[in-house]
Parts: sequence; C-alpha cells; structure tokens
Amino acid sequence: MTSEIPIACTLSADERPARLAEIKALGRDALIGSGADGTLRFRNDPGIRARLAAVVAAEARCCPFLDLELSASGAELRLAIRAPDEAEPVARELAATFGRA
Repeated sequence: MTSEIPIACTLSADERPARLAEIKALGRDALIGSGADGTLRFRNDPGIRARLAAVVAAEARCCPFLDLELSASGAELRLAIRAPDEAEPVARELAATFGRA
C-alpha cells in the first residue's frame, strides 16, 4: 500500500492524552479479541458501535494515512486498521492502544 498522504498525526500534544484514554476505555469496555489478520473484534451493541464510529472518524481526520474500516458480523464489530508499509508501526500502536483480549 503506498500513499501520497504524509505519515503524520495532526493531534496536538494537548489532544493526544484524551484520545488515547478514550481508545483504551473502549478497549476495556468492549474488546473481545483479534483475528488472525489483526482485525480487532468488539461486542456489537449500539453504544459500542457509536463510540467506535466516533473514534474511526476522529482518527481518519488526524491520521488520514490510516485506512480504518468498521464492520459488523453477527454479535461482533470488527475494526481493520491498515497503513502504508512505512506507517505500519503507527497502525500496530493504535491497535495495541485498544488493549489485548
């Protein structure tokens, strides 16, 4: 995957802690595991879906080089986080911020 978009986050130093706390809380509240492909799996309920959608939208604005895809599959919500090769560490860090199930 190649990208013409700069590999840079536009969050300010003041905004970053709140975003990370929001992501960690979402992981604590709903993360149930990850797939072999690295896709994160969450409980599927309307509140969790709304919170995940908000995080995906916010991350898409501050880190447009990331490809975040939220989908539903039965009782699970799935979040795929992809990035250009040079930004894979950023994608892995974001996934790890949700925590491990």
